[in-house]
Amino acid sequence: MKKQKRTTIYDIAKKLNLNASSVSRALSNNSNVSEATRQLILATAKELNYQQNSMASNLRKGQNQTIGVIVPRINQNFFADIIAGLEEVTYQKGYNLVICQSNESYLREIKCVNTLINQHVSCIAISICADFEDDSHLRNIKEHGIPLIQFDRVTDTLDTFKVLNDNEHASMEAVSHMIEQGYKRIALLEGPQNLNIFRQRKEGYLKALKKHNYPVLPELIKENAWTKELGAESTWQLLSLPEPPDAIFASTSDFSALGVLEVATKKGLKVPEELGICGYSNEPFTEITSPSITTIDQYSVSMGKTIANLFFQEIDFMDNGSHPQTVSIKPQLIIRSSTLRNKNQI
Repeated sequence: MKKQKRTTIYDIAKKLNLNASSVSRALSNNSNVSEATRQLILATAKELNYQQNSMASNLRKGQNQTIGVIVPRINQNFFADIIAGLEEVTYQKGYNLVICQSNESYLREIKCVNTLINQHVSCIAISICADFEDDSHLRNIKEHGIPLIQFDRVTDTLDTFKVLNDNEHASMEAVSHMIEQGYKRIALLEGPQNLNIFRQRKEGYLKALKKHNYPVLPELIKENAWTKELGAESTWQLLSLPEPPDAIFASTSDFSALGVLEVATKKGLKVPEELGICGYSNEPFTEITSPSITTIDQYSVSMGKTIANLFFQEIDFMDNGSHPQTVSIKPQLIIRSSTLRNKNQI
């Protein structure tokens, strides 16, 4: 089927034998067009099923009521909830979202940024990818006069508005909980250390060990175990040690924790009696696994709302170059069966 051509102001002008500029002014309620001519043009526009190209109109006016969002992965509940929180606020303000996924690729992240700049969005909110290299593409956003808000995963090399979790405190609380439950050898599955959030989570792990006078054992720390598959692979290695851990903190994600649980099940280990497991992010599946998985709720919907409100409330500060602020959201440890040796402690 042949696609029907979209009606333009030139089609209306041709039918009425008018200049396109006159049609444009009439559709914009310009007072320089007589009322009779304006009504005729509006009637003809309706007859031809004309719909205004709002993006083109906004570009001509130098504005676009659209916020661009770049996330590493759309299919993770954490980022999906952030987008939902953002959309709830922006919709009420008459703004739209353009959502891009870097898929953890630095080159793809650059392309996403350039696409949003070319669309003249009003703001760009970004959580940087795992293989982030340098901030030149983010500086390009600022050079184009577009407000930039970083969230969750950020680079500290740029002074921008940021919305973060207190990752260090949350990790310290999680590891302290496992220590209080009687676990003696707690392993850490850590994410890429080029990302601030994973450095902070590791620091929280180390501080909890120090607080409780536990030694730091390098063989219990596994690098880049941040997917289900990598979490499972690291768990096999850890459980093969002469002195294996009796608890594993999957600081990277609940998906990594799920990999830990699957390996424990295959090896016939009792959770939490023989192996404690804690994840991060409070993905929905953590409530329905057997046993349910202790995790950390990052309040992702609230984070999304905070990002949006920060843009709308601070837009004047962004425009006049005032010092950007950082907003920190305190996560919550959700204690479930996978670490609860002492059933009386919740």
